[in-house]
Amino acid sequence: MPEPTTPRVLAITNQKGGVGKTTTAINLGAALASLGEQVLIIDLDPQGNASTGLGVAARDRENTTYELLHEEAPLASVIRQTSVERLDLAPATTDLSSTDVELGSQENRVFLLKDALSTDTARDYDYILIDCPPSLSLLTVNALVACDAVLVPLQAEFFALEGLSQLMLTVRDVRETANPGLRIEGVVLTMYDQRNNLSQQVEALQGAYTAKVTELQTQSAEQVKGIAQHHQQLFLQQKKKLLKENRFS
Repeated sequence: MPEPTTPRVLAITNQKGGVGKTTTAINLGAALASLGEQVLIIDLDPQGNASTGLGVAARDRENTTYELLHEEAPLASVIRQTSVERLDLAPATTDLSSTDVELGSQENRVFLLKDALSTDTARDYDYILIDCPPSLSLLTVNALVACDAVLVPLQAEFFALEGLSQLMLTVRDVRETANPGLRIEGVVLTMYDQRNNLSQQVEALQGAYTAKVTELQTQSAEQVKGIAQHHQQLFLQQKKKLLKENRFS
């Protein structure tokens, strides 16, 4: 009998809102699944946009990541199948917004997600992608402690780097205190428009952080409208070749 594999866990985070974290999580998950990988997306954002985007209605989210972090439900009972083959989801609801208050005094509060993923159920997956909220809250810290690496969606506009230094400091703090193997996997340019000089400037600045995933770019805002409503995966076909050549290791 083959030994169970250990999934590759990526936290997709940026405390700046509206930069394409959920779009990146859904599309990266769908693209990896199209290559034959078993993928789980963990929705850790109280807005639940990844859950909605993958077609799981709020009324169908009986057990969610809220129950998972509160140790009221195991991972196996939280996971829902999506319409995308080999792509599963651990959904979220607005209940998650009270996490900082309700769990802030627990001694093991930053290890709750890591502990929840230390199960045979998690080992059924090749990749686990964590869609983080737009803040450096307890939820995001849990994601950083539980993951192997961080993927940072970066909008190609003037204020894109605002707050990025704070995220880097948080990553450093988590590395020093709770997850010594944590690293930055890369920066993903989102809402990218080659005609925009600002986009080119941000792309140049991106090189200061990483060169590994420079080609993983979602297109301009006009081209990504309607994804959530239609449950579509934007670069499922376009990025297959790139992902096949440059898997996250």
